[in-house]
Amino acid sequence: MRSDIAKIGSTRAAHRSLFYAMGYTPDDLKKPMIGVVNAFNEIIPGHFHLRSIADAVKIGVAGAGGMPVEFPAIGICDGIAMGHDGMKYPLASRELVADSIEAVANGHAFDGLVLIPNCDKIVPGMLMAAARLNIPCIVVSGGPMMAGRYAGKDISVSNMFEAAGLFEAGKISSEELDTMEKAACPGCGSCAGLFTANSMNCLTEALGMGIPGNGTVPAANFGARIMLAKQAGKIILDLVAKDIKPRDILTVEAFENAIAVDMGIGGSTNTVLHLPAIAYEAGIELPLTLFDKISAKTPYITKLSPGGTHHMQDLNEAGGINAVMNELAKAGVIHTDAITVTGTVKERIANAKIMRSDVIKSVEAPYRSRGGIAILTGNIAPFGSVVKESAVEDNMLVLEGPAKVFDSEEIAIEAIIGGKIKDGDIVVIRYEGPKGGPGMREMLNPTAVITGMGLKVGLLTDGRFSGASRGACIGHISPEAMDGGPIGLIQENDIISINIPERKLNVNISDEEMAKRKAAWVQPQLRVTTGYLGRYAKLVTSANTGAVLK
Repeated sequence: MRSDIAKIGSTRAAHRSLFYAMGYTPDDLKKPMIGVVNAFNEIIPGHFHLRSIADAVKIGVAGAGGMPVEFPAIGICDGIAMGHDGMKYPLASRELVADSIEAVANGHAFDGLVLIPNCDKIVPGMLMAAARLNIPCIVVSGGPMMAGRYAGKDISVSNMFEAAGLFEAGKISSEELDTMEKAACPGCGSCAGLFTANSMNCLTEALGMGIPGNGTVPAANFGARIMLAKQAGKIILDLVAKDIKPRDILTVEAFENAIAVDMGIGGSTNTVLHLPAIAYEAGIELPLTLFDKISAKTPYITKLSPGGTHHMQDLNEAGGINAVMNELAKAGVIHTDAITVTGTVKERIANAKIMRSDVIKSVEAPYRSRGGIAILTGNIAPFGSVVKESAVEDNMLVLEGPAKVFDSEEIAIEAIIGGKIKDGDIVVIRYEGPKGGPGMREMLNPTAVITGMGLKVGLLTDGRFSGASRGACIGHISPEAMDGGPIGLIQENDIISINIPERKLNVNISDEEMAKRKAAWVQPQLRVTTGYLGRYAKLVTSANTGAVLK
C-alpha cells in the first residue's frame, strides 16, 4: 500500500506513535488509509450539513475494511460573495482547494480519497486534485437544495437576485421582498436550480467520478444522501484494491460525455472554465471548439431554472443524469464504453428511463436541436466567448446596438440602477477577467437587476456569469482586456453585433480602426499586487484555457 511508507518498519516507530496518539490501533495501520476530504463549513448552505455526509462516508470506509481519516478543504459561497470585492476570490479559491488537497494527500501518503464537496469552485477544485494526484478517488456531494415556495410557485436564490431589480423598478414592495427572501432558500444544499454547483455535481456523474444520484438527489432527502455517502466509502476500497485511478476514468471520452450532458441539460457557462481545468490536470486539452462541435449535435432536452421553471428535485424525479445519458446515447453523443467508479456507462444506464416527460424531453422532440451552451467568436472575442443559449429568449438571440462601456462591475451596476441603460443597449463590462479582476468575478448582480427591471439589453464581459444568470449575457471574452484583448478597445456607442445562432460576436469597426486603437492602448496596472490574489493575477491564464495557473 502507498501508505506503508508512513507506517511500516523500525524507522516509522515515531510515525506509529503519532497515529496511536489519535487513537488509531495497530490493526488500523494494516488497512488502506483513506482520506475523507470534507469541505464542511458554516458559511455555505451547500456545505452546512457535510459533517453528516462525512460521518456516513467513514462508516462505509470502515465497514469495507479501510482506515478513514478526515481532513478539511476550504470553500466560499458565491452567493454571499456576489456583488462586492469578495467575488474576486471564489474562482481563485479553486486552485487553493486543489493545492491543499495535493499537499495533505501526498504529505501523508494516503492510499485513496473520498472527496466531499458541494458548491461552485469546490467541486472542480477537488476533481482537479484527483486528476493531479492520480490515486484512487471518488466524489460524493451534499446534494441540491429544495426549491422554495412563494405565491404558489417554486423559487430559488436566482429569483432573489432578480427581485432586487423588481424592487428598484418599483414593481414589488419592501414587504414582498422581505417575504420572498425568507422563502427562497428553505434549507441546506447547493442552490436549487441548474447553477454552477449542481451543473458540476451532475457532470461529476457524467465524467464517471461520482455515483448515480450524486448531482440530483436533494440534500433534504437525508436517507438517500447518507446511503450514497456510505456507498462511496465502500467503493473507494474497491478502487484501491483494483488500482483504478482518476486518469483511468478521466479520458477524452469521459470529458466528451460530460460536455454532451452539459449541452443536453443546459448547464452553467462556468463548466466551460472548469472542465478544461480538470482536463489540464489529467494531461488532456479541451479547446472551446470541441464544446461547440459537441453542442451542434447534442439536443437540449431539459429546461431547468434559470432557463426554465423546473429545479433539481424535478430532474431527480425524472430519472436523473442516468436517464439524461440514456436518452442522449440515442443521439450517438455518449461513449457508453467509458468506465466509471462503478463499471461502464453502458452498465450504469442500462435500466434508466425517463420518469417525467415534462422534465426530460426525448431526443426526437427536444426543446432545441442543439446544446444549451454556445461558443461565439469574432473581432471582439478572437479566442472565444461563452453564452448560455438555453437561458436566452428567442427574441434576444440576435441583437445589434450601441455599446455602453464600463471598466468595472460597480460602475455598471450604478448606471443600470440609475436608469442610464435603455432597451437595445449593449452593456460592456471589462477589466474583470482572470487577471483584470483579478479572479474573474461573476456578474449575477447586473444580469439579475437587468432582468428584474425588464430591460432588453445584451451584456458582454471578460468576466463570467453565475449559473443563475439568464438573458443575452456573453462572458469569458478572450483575450481579456488586461491582456490587450479587443474588448478593451471598444468605445462608447460603437455598434455591437451579437448573433448567437451564427456564433458571432463583433464590433462594427474596420480592422484598420481596431489596429489604430490597439497601438494607442496602454496596459493598466494590476488592481491587486499583494497577497494570494496578487500572485494569482500574475500566474493565471486566459479564460479560454480554463483560467488555470501556469
